[in-house]
Amino acid sequence: MSPRPDVRSLAGQVFLLQALIVVLLVAVGSLALVLQARNDSELAARQRSLATASAFAQAPGLAQALAAPDPTALLQPRAEAARRAAGVDFVAVMTIDGIRYTDSRPELIGRRASGDIARAAAGESFTELFRGEPGDAVRAVVPVRDARGTVVGLVGTGIEIGNVSEVVENQLPLLLGAAAGALVLATGGAALVSRRLRRQTHGLGPVEMTRMKEHHEAVLHAVREGVLIIGPDQRLVLANDEARRLLDLPADVEGRPVTGLGLDPRTTELLVSGRPATDEVHLAGDRLLALNVRPTQPDGQHRPATVITLRDSTELAALSGRSEVARRRLELLYDAGVRIGTTLDVRRTAEELSEVVVPRFADFVTVELLDPVVRGEEPTGVHTQMRRIALSGVRDDPPLQPPGDLISFHVENTPMAAALSSGHAVLERDLTTAPGWREQDPPGAAKTLAYGIHSLIAVPLQARGVVLGMANFWRAGSTDSFGEEDLSFAEELAARAAVSIDNARRYTREHDMAVTLQRRLLPRVLPEQTAVEVAFRYLPAKAGVGGDWFDVIQLPGARVALVVGDVVGHGLHAAATMGRLRTAVHNFSTLDLPPDELLGHLDELVDRIDRNEDRSSGERGDGEGGGEGITGATCLYAVYDPTSGLCTMARAGHPGPALVHPDGEVEFPEVPAGLPLGLGLGGMPYEAVEVPVPEASRLVLFTDGLLTDRARDMDAGLALLRQALARPGRSPEQTCADLLRELLSPAPTDDIAVLVAGTRRLDASAVAEWGVTTDPAEVSRVRNAAADQLAAWDLDAIAFTTELILSELITNAIRYGGEPIRVRLVRDRTLICEVSDSSSTSPHLRYAATTDEGGRGLFLVAQFAERWGTRYTERGKVIWAELALTGEGPGMAPLVPSLDALEDLAW
Repeated sequence: MSPRPDVRSLAGQVFLLQALIVVLLVAVGSLALVLQARNDSELAARQRSLATASAFAQAPGLAQALAAPDPTALLQPRAEAARRAAGVDFVAVMTIDGIRYTDSRPELIGRRASGDIARAAAGESFTELFRGEPGDAVRAVVPVRDARGTVVGLVGTGIEIGNVSEVVENQLPLLLGAAAGALVLATGGAALVSRRLRRQTHGLGPVEMTRMKEHHEAVLHAVREGVLIIGPDQRLVLANDEARRLLDLPADVEGRPVTGLGLDPRTTELLVSGRPATDEVHLAGDRLLALNVRPTQPDGQHRPATVITLRDSTELAALSGRSEVARRRLELLYDAGVRIGTTLDVRRTAEELSEVVVPRFADFVTVELLDPVVRGEEPTGVHTQMRRIALSGVRDDPPLQPPGDLISFHVENTPMAAALSSGHAVLERDLTTAPGWREQDPPGAAKTLAYGIHSLIAVPLQARGVVLGMANFWRAGSTDSFGEEDLSFAEELAARAAVSIDNARRYTREHDMAVTLQRRLLPRVLPEQTAVEVAFRYLPAKAGVGGDWFDVIQLPGARVALVVGDVVGHGLHAAATMGRLRTAVHNFSTLDLPPDELLGHLDELVDRIDRNEDRSSGERGDGEGGGEGITGATCLYAVYDPTSGLCTMARAGHPGPALVHPDGEVEFPEVPAGLPLGLGLGGMPYEAVEVPVPEASRLVLFTDGLLTDRARDMDAGLALLRQALARPGRSPEQTCADLLRELLSPAPTDDIAVLVAGTRRLDASAVAEWGVTTDPAEVSRVRNAAADQLAAWDLDAIAFTTELILSELITNAIRYGGEPIRVRLVRDRTLICEVSDSSSTSPHLRYAATTDEGGRGLFLVAQFAERWGTRYTERGKVIWAELALTGEGPGMAPLVPSLDALEDLAW
């Protein structure tokens, strides 16, 4: 063992001095590393907490979940999943006044969070070292904003102080071991040096001093962070190489006052003050430096020296800036996905594209579309001329052509023409150097440049590989010009908007086709008749054309059928189905069936069509499980007889009619509610009722779209309908106008069909009626009485034809029918001859052979009458014929010599 060095000797003093220096360096290095580790752990905790809180606060659907009835049930699982994924100790979603919705400790849910969260409630994100209940932690609090930017909640995340300190404490054994090892090695080296000096020279030589200096320089200047030591007199004591490089300090800087180093005033203030700082960012030339300041003697009575460490965070800041730009772009794309395409309107969709990106991406946006696209047609024609549809900007007075103008791209080297030809976005960074753009419209380009617009991105709007239009993004004023990195973003925006525009275009086309089909299938001109004065309205829904329809059908005997129906659904299928049903009702009405029987036949027809379409769909193997049937259709069928004033009606799942009396009293007749058409429930007959209708009353038939809407049920609609109809002295046209004015909603969700019929009665003098016995002599008597009546009506011109037809019809009833037999003449727009009997046997028109003695009577009736037919009643049948009042009937046969002889020609 070597002798203990003598402190009075130079070797001993060198030994002690070197040992002290080593101890100091190890202590300072260890302290700096411990402080740095602690600072880094705390900084990492702050950054992790803030990143987690920000990401969770901006998660899609969070603002909507906060507005839900039970936010805890929706958010607690998501918060726990986010906490585990981010590695933080808690994720708490709170109200703006700090009441917790979620927490990693369920017992804290519903309790108010401690600490000052007013800054977050005011919209500021922050991190803090929180001390208090329920535990000390590094905490971050971030506001949650809704779509309008209003703070609707807070998100707090954090890591407990114990977990932060644990990281540092885990490193302490290694740091202390390294310090102890370094101290042992350094002390041993100093002892060896001292022994060698003592043995060889008994003092210090130049070599030993040089080695000691080199050791000192290596330890101090090899670290990757800048180190400054400032003395109590505010002079620079030490600056390592990294500090000199970062601060651009001269070689002889040691000993100079800190205020004379030429540093940024803010940095100088921090160094002179000596206040502790952790990763405080300061500007040094073109660098961003993170400074850590600690006093060397925090507990001393004299002013301590200060140790400053510096590191370059410029690249980190640049990376953070790029990350922030990317985040903002993602937010904008998300907003675009939400806000573009909210309606199926081409113009509105284009306007939404122009509105969503101002001012976050561009100062002005213009959108042009091809004219066929605006009309809902397939995009055709040249792409060099488009219609401007939308213009949005940060100001209201841009020198750009307004919406509605035609925009031409006839110069090939303009950005717009280049974008259309290439199919990709084209950047014009500086419009002052864009000759093609200026050549296209020199006066307009000069105004645009004078206004301050200086940069442009032109993007074609394409969907399914077809050009629909063009979107142009403009920047003006002090806003930076567009760069290459903006092209892909502009194309993404345009692609999303183009899909929405194409969807709107296709919807517009289908809607127009359905409207056209619907209007062509609905009656354009109602038949002339005397029974009722009719007015109608049909309005398609905003969401699309449906299957509502109406009809007025002239029936024999001066009667009229009023029909209103509804097919569930919208679009072409509903319109086509409506046309099929209307045709079927017309066909069934020619049989002159009662309303309940007609609806029964219509129900069977619809059910048969549905089954056939289901079978056809199965044979095609389309996998839909059935074709598009007619199930769900409803109908109201009413027959009004002006001679009796009775209206017979039946309904199949349709709302009943309203009857408005002449004095304004509104009545809703009780009509049995049958099942909708085509439900396949055979054997369920419909019921008809007879309702007396006073003269000058109004029958109002309508579909349910007139009564119900999103904000109105059937009962409320009926109350409004009653109020609108309770006005005496209104014509059918005025009634229709009143109904639409008072019941029509701004945006009806269903079609509306209204049919108003003002009833009339035939005067008793226009009807003549006789009873007939089975005596053949009755034919002449009734024929003569009819001739007298025709003379009273001043219809002598058709007397012979009428007598001929009556002779044939009465003779047939006497021979083949049963009592009672009655004859009726009705003078209306035509002369109606009716012969009724109790037999249900219907005659048939046929050609008699030359050897037949009879069978030609019905043929003669068909030749002389405009129309003829048979309708069945509860007690038999009625054979009727109509003759023109002027005597100009179709196919008038030559006169025959004797009407009595014609009786033998009866069938």
